Amino acid sequence: MPKTKKYMVIVESPAKAKTIGKYLGSSFFVRSSMGHVRDLPEKKLSVDIENNFTPEYKIIPSRKKLVSELIVDSKKVDAVYLASDLDREGEAIAWHLSQALEIPDKKALRVTFNEITKDAILEAFKHPGPINMPKVNAQQARRILDRLVGYQISPLLWKKIAKGLSAGRVQSVAVRLIVEREKEIKGFKPQEYWKITAELKISLGDKKKPEDVKTFKALLQKLDNENVEVKNEQQTKDIINELQKAEYIVANVKKQTKRNNAPPPFTTSLLQQQASTRLQFSAKKTMLIAQQLYEGIEIGKEDSVGLITYMRTDSFHISEQALTSCRKLITDKYGKDYIPEKPNVHASNKKGTQGAHEAVRPTSVEYTPESVKDFLTKDQYRLYELIWNRFVASQMKPALYAVTDVEISSGRYIFKARGRELLFDGHTRVSGHEMEKDEQILPTLEKDQKLELIELSPTQHFTQPPPRFTEASLVKTLEKMGIGRPSTYAAIISTIQDRGYVKQEKRAFSATELGTLVTEKLIEHFPKIMDVKFTSHMEDELDKIEDGKIVWLDVLKEFYEPFKNDLERAVGEMKSVKGTPEESTKVCTVCGQPMVIRWGKHGKFLGCSAFPKCKSTLPLDEKGEPAAPETTDQKCEKCGSAMVVRASRHGKFLACSAYPNCKNTKSLTGETTKVEPTNEKCEKCGSPMVIRFSKKGRFMGCSAYPKCRNIKSLPTGVKCPNEGCGGDLIQRRSKKGGIFFGCSKYPECDYIAKELPDTTTDTVKEE
Repeated sequence: MPKTKKYMVIVESPAKAKTIGKYLGSSFFVRSSMGHVRDLPEKKLSVDIENNFTPEYKIIPSRKKLVSELIVDSKKVDAVYLASDLDREGEAIAWHLSQALEIPDKKALRVTFNEITKDAILEAFKHPGPINMPKVNAQQARRILDRLVGYQISPLLWKKIAKGLSAGRVQSVAVRLIVEREKEIKGFKPQEYWKITAELKISLGDKKKPEDVKTFKALLQKLDNENVEVKNEQQTKDIINELQKAEYIVANVKKQTKRNNAPPPFTTSLLQQQASTRLQFSAKKTMLIAQQLYEGIEIGKEDSVGLITYMRTDSFHISEQALTSCRKLITDKYGKDYIPEKPNVHASNKKGTQGAHEAVRPTSVEYTPESVKDFLTKDQYRLYELIWNRFVASQMKPALYAVTDVEISSGRYIFKARGRELLFDGHTRVSGHEMEKDEQILPTLEKDQKLELIELSPTQHFTQPPPRFTEASLVKTLEKMGIGRPSTYAAIISTIQDRGYVKQEKRAFSATELGTLVTEKLIEHFPKIMDVKFTSHMEDELDKIEDGKIVWLDVLKEFYEPFKNDLERAVGEMKSVKGTPEESTKVCTVCGQPMVIRWGKHGKFLGCSAFPKCKSTLPLDEKGEPAAPETTDQKCEKCGSAMVVRASRHGKFLACSAYPNCKNTKSLTGETTKVEPTNEKCEKCGSPMVIRFSKKGRFMGCSAYPKCRNIKSLPTGVKCPNEGCGGDLIQRRSKKGGIFFGCSKYPECDYIAKELPDTTTDTVKEE
């Protein structure tokens, strides 16, 4: 009897492995690589510039045990299917796996799919192919370019400004957009202008229908056939005095039917914009939830189901099968009147090679938002509903509006009024009707008809500066200018905030003083790197590498020579801000020495001039004054002074205002921050365990300290979701102070999540 063949499938995440595993037969077993297994080591440049920019890849330390296991498994099977995502990053993961596991080319089979459904998976495994090396080389070129810029400019910023700063080939250009917008806003000089609105109705002397008695509004537009500019209050009063005596007559009526075409389905960029505008989701949150919907959600008896297609795409393309299903649903649910004669085709002018993918859409329109709501978290449901509605609306007929434009003469002046009335709701039945500014329905009006003036309303206005970027408008601008690619926007926006270069208030970005300083230094000494057109050009070059039109090493060589020259000049010419600190009038409350203004990675701050003997610091507000702590009505139980709210990298807490004479602190709930009781007993000595605080965050320690030094991480009571792991999820704190949940068996298992698995899955891979 012939031996049954065995095959191994490798994907990036456990969630994806679980969904795919149920579609393949018993001859297959699916493993997760947990993302990349090789990368450029962080502690050095890791690119041999003199040897054709050879990257020095190493196995990621936390993946060494996993790689060893995969090597053993790969030798037991007849073929290894590399089923990572279909973009550049996924292709690179497949290639790195084949290299790290030393899989022979004949044994390494690449499979790609746009959606994780049974039909798509089985079809993909029928047609495996080789690894796409042009895609891999495009990703390698991006990785090396970013490493060359980041690892060679950042140390210069540490030397000239402050430690901990960073520069990036794309992120620094994104910061530049926000910095320059901030300068536009600060330099803007508002100009006064006035609007005059007339409220009118059909003259009582004319025959009229009852419905024509209603009033409508018209806006002053012209004076003696020239556009009128009303610049001040006195001019407004003079015009109103003249208009009060004038007759109002309909000079012209223009009626037309206007179409509002169906919107295209979502690309990555449009999804991020709409999720930001409608759901108030950050780009990072949008991509995290979209990844969960793509990799699979447990839908009742169906187990894990991929609900959406791949969410990193620049394309509006829709498969024939999906179009047929969508048109059938529209007919059955909304009626034949809503179906266009032919499917809607939405043209894309994107240059990116991701245009070969499909748009972001439901894998099956039969999974309506209502039918899967009980199986999704609130945020998953909201995003899925947005994607489903947009896809269905994209294949519906246009909405039709009756639009009436009316010109009304009043002596030397012309008023204009516009009315809009919905005739057929079309795609807005699903996508929603968007009101136009000052939308109204006009009465039936005819040329030469007399009107009665009810009221003239003057309103004062001032020209407005350009608005600050929101996440939606920043994503839109980055895409329009060709800066980065949509799959990178979430990472870019997170990074520039984490670095302290921009801040977000009321959903709008503004540049910090630090972000402005770093940007100005980079523009002065690295004009090419900071040039928007050059950054866009580099993205086009990466696309050409992927298309096999140019050689990736040629792109690196073309880039590096001028960059190297700029770098050498900047080392000698960039002026340091670390020189003599600025003097201040403040005195250190700890040692009595004068305080001085210094620069740090979070901007300016007050530091003791006796540093390093005294390390006392104070934050500065936007005006450069010491930031006053927030007062409270609580009193210190040790000395009776008022308690104030202070902040550390671990969050806000209550502290005695008499510091440093009294160093009492509490949590914001009023409990001491030194320890928090628990119900657990120390397994070494039997004493109660308490929650303590350190520079690295909260941890559980024995109350008998220092006699017993037993400590352990905070438990969550949730098991690690990685199949076969068996570890517990514990709460940890990152170097930047953020809370996350990791496996207790780290580094053997490096599962990481922002929230516990009842609301999220694995972290999202960003290109």
